[in-house]
Amino acid sequence: MSEPTPPKESEPSFLTVDEAAELLRVNRKTLYEAIRLGQLPGVIRLGRCVRLSRATMLSWASGNGGPALGAKK
Repeated sequence: MSEPTPPKESEPSFLTVDEAAELLRVNRKTLYEAIRLGQLPGVIRLGRCVRLSRATMLSWASGNGGPALGAKK
């Protein structure tokens, strides 16, 4: 597998939950649940704000062979 390309200057290094949900093509509620359960790497909390590392999201999404986000074990 190829390494994710670094973000262009116009692309932010950190994403909001809405932006990350759009990037991963999942519902934002599903993403919030995965964050709550600790299923996502690259989560940064700043007070009540949550940001996700774009590079971590892209590398995690391509190498994630586990169950789908929100899937019950």
